[in-house]
Amino acid sequence: MSKPTFSLTLRSTLLFALIAALVVSSVGFYLYYAMEKEMVRRADYQVAGRVQYFRQLLGNSFPLTQLTRNPGLFENMLGNEQDILRFKLVGQSPIINVNPGHIVLPEVAAVADGQNLTLQSVHHILAMDDIPVRYAAADVRMRNGQTVEILAGHYMAGETRMLVAFRWEIIASVLLAYVLIAGLGYIVIRRGLRPLQKMAQEAAEIHPTSLSTRLSEEGAPLELQQLIHSFNEMLDRLAEGYQRLNQFSADLAHEIRTPVGALMGHCQVALYQTRSTEEYETLLANNMGELERISRMVENILFLARASHARSVLTITPLSMANETLRVVDYFEGLAEERGIRLHCQGEGVVFADALLFQRALSNLVANAINYGNENSEVQVSVDHQPDSSLVNVDNAGPAIPADKLDKLFDRFYRADPSRSEGGSSNGLGLSIVQAIMALHHGSVQVSSLAGGKTRFTLSFPRQQN
Repeated sequence: MSKPTFSLTLRSTLLFALIAALVVSSVGFYLYYAMEKEMVRRADYQVAGRVQYFRQLLGNSFPLTQLTRNPGLFENMLGNEQDILRFKLVGQSPIINVNPGHIVLPEVAAVADGQNLTLQSVHHILAMDDIPVRYAAADVRMRNGQTVEILAGHYMAGETRMLVAFRWEIIASVLLAYVLIAGLGYIVIRRGLRPLQKMAQEAAEIHPTSLSTRLSEEGAPLELQQLIHSFNEMLDRLAEGYQRLNQFSADLAHEIRTPVGALMGHCQVALYQTRSTEEYETLLANNMGELERISRMVENILFLARASHARSVLTITPLSMANETLRVVDYFEGLAEERGIRLHCQGEGVVFADALLFQRALSNLVANAINYGNENSEVQVSVDHQPDSSLVNVDNAGPAIPADKLDKLFDRFYRADPSRSEGGSSNGLGLSIVQAIMALHHGSVQVSSLAGGKTRFTLSFPRQQN
């Protein structure tokens, strides 16, 4: 059972929205922590500045008696009603202790008189309600020689409320951005995938009866044009293969119909009236010939099917081209003499090939040259070599083959001259078998027309190392 899959639109939308949410949330949290850091820095400046202000005030002109008579004066100086301010003589109880929230501050070493306060002099704690408190302490020597310790603290309740509100705004913004971007992304992606949907609809309308239909590249984005082009090329190959298959089926039916019709005719004639023993023997001999023709046709078709759909196991060995060509020429010497054709072979060398398949390919070419060559002519089998291949040429003099038919000679059941056959040996499959054998060897077979009404078939075997 296959796993359920989500559509490309949905997956792309969710991924796009997730990335956008991560970006928005990252920016939001960066701003949040930057804002928090800035608030803490401002609070530290405020605390340090307040302590320094009171140090200068008390150290210059403010008498201690005035300090004790007007404690409310300092309370009014605090910007936050919950801020902390404490004055005390060293070693004594506080003279002034403004602490509306009754926050307990740990004792810290005060900055000595004459030393400047820095941000590093500011300390922090968390109050009971988890509100940060920033505070600092410093000593100041008054004109009467007494030393007063000044402690100022800032209760960051307002900043905390602002940060909480800002945090919720960030969360809401992230959720809103996720929803909006998901919706907009879905619309954009759906619109962007319309060419792909159009392509799928056009492909669904292609049937075996309409293989000439091609996908349209009009309006398709650049990314899909390459896919459409490759798909159309695939359709071209399928149409060509389908056409060849139809032609092959029609030719096969035609080729089989002839011997089957002959067999039926012979049997019908024999059954029409009583025959002698000699007549029945003749009938059986004729039927046997037709059956052998059908058997050869089936064997050839089976060989082509195996060669086309799977790499046969080849036994590649170095072969003497002189010996192999001479063996084939000797085999066809009798058939050639019947038509007054002279066979010659020349050249030598080594070719790397399967011995049986090499002989079969060359035999088909020689048989083809004898069957289609002019009587009292000559068939020349020659060997040639090139830097990257070994060549075997088979030349014969015969009827001229039009240039537009040369490429069709290797089609199955094709004959340049329909009035003639290959002597019943291959039923129009001989050259197709040669082409299949050369494909197994990663080589090629070519045909060309030479001067003087000659035709040349060339087998090209790639050179291999021992």
